[in-house]
Amino acid sequence: MCKNTPSPTSILLSLSICMALILAASTGFCGDPLYKQGENIFIETGVTQPDRTPTWYAPMIAKPYAPEFEILATRGTQGRYYPYTYAVNMKDIIQFHGHDCEGLSHCAACCKLAFDVLFPDGIIDRSVLGGITGKSPCWSDCTAFLTGARVQYGNLSFFKEKKYGHVIILYRQDTGQAVMATWKKGINNIPGEPPVLPGVIEWQTKVDNKEVLALKKVVKDAGGKPTPYQVDLMRYLQFTHINDVFSHPLEDSYQIKVLENFKLADWADPSKAIANPHKRGDIRLRDYPFRDKPIDGPHDK
Repeated sequence: MCKNTPSPTSILLSLSICMALILAASTGFCGDPLYKQGENIFIETGVTQPDRTPTWYAPMIAKPYAPEFEILATRGTQGRYYPYTYAVNMKDIIQFHGHDCEGLSHCAACCKLAFDVLFPDGIIDRSVLGGITGKSPCWSDCTAFLTGARVQYGNLSFFKEKKYGHVIILYRQDTGQAVMATWKKGINNIPGEPPVLPGVIEWQTKVDNKEVLALKKVVKDAGGKPTPYQVDLMRYLQFTHINDVFSHPLEDSYQIKVLENFKLADWADPSKAIANPHKRGDIRLRDYPFRDKPIDGPHDK
């Protein structure tokens, strides 16, 4: 046997290591962040500014604590990371969703607090995120817009339990970190659905929460027959409420819980997932190496 020829034992060991790495990857192995800002990537933030001009459908963006986000994406469907973030606020989320509603604002606020934990540098990488929401299209649309998660990719899921209807879990696929976020008791206004975390607000809302809960039982009940006044009143109270909430620090009205040893199967409803998710192409080359020379072409191999 030649001196540099590997022994059968070393070959077997190498194969075992390779198989272990493949198995780890297939079961959602996670560890270090995909990148570290200022170390192996340099992303410029604040180079685009969100549109903060209030409109009839988004008056809340003028409030001091309306959530804003710095989003990192990839260049096209087969590209590397952009070297810049783009700014997003409630106006963008509302336009994506199709109409304004309080649920959209509540979910955005929850996402903001969860992102503060998942991305302490403030740069939200949509290529490594997944989310779990309730059945509300307001919450699922907002989560999809901000995270890039989609049902067809297997990274947008729905809770098994009905009580989590107005809760989100956001998780990073690269690090395995997961955060649950929801509102505190005192701004919640969905009949029959108390907050799932223990936090309670310590400030006085302009809108009487009990009044809204009672009104919703009439207006949103499929068998109810609300008056035109009640329909208009509910809308008015909802908008007054959101503008009031965004006049206070988000931590005063919303709460989070870091989930240790997070497993998607513990939370997600498998009956609402597709059996064979598509593989994302837009993130395949996100951290692809650059050329050795400034200019090269097809002749360079």
